[in-house]
Amino acid sequence: MPAMKYSRQREAIKEFLMTRKDHPTADVVYSNVRDVFPNISLGTVYRNLTLLADIGEISRLRLGDGVDHFDADTTPHYHFICTKCGRVSDLDIDVLTQINDIAGMNFNGQITGHVTYFYGVCGDCCDEQHS
Repeated sequence: MPAMKYSRQREAIKEFLMTRKDHPTADVVYSNVRDVFPNISLGTVYRNLTLLADIGEISRLRLGDGVDHFDADTTPHYHFICTKCGRVSDLDIDVLTQINDIAGMNFNGQITGHVTYFYGVCGDCCDEQHS
């Protein structure tokens, strides 16, 4: 694969994601990166997010809500999705690597990883219910 040409816009997208813990969508990335690059197009943001995810510099999360979310943290970790407000956050728990072995016990193939999402109601939404 030839060396990838440097792009200030791509770098700005990656830097923006590194400041976020809320796993923004492409639209959120676009509206924020536009502050630095007013002429950037939504298509450019989508292409760069796809490229960064494809080469493993960011993670693409498909949460079932019809839009991709993006995460600069590419280390294995779990996510929590609030079923009330849709907030996505990281869970501070150890990754269960043994689950790959357990899943592979009765599977004719090789399991190399897994994705797990936890669902429920976040603390802010719980507080709203009780106020």
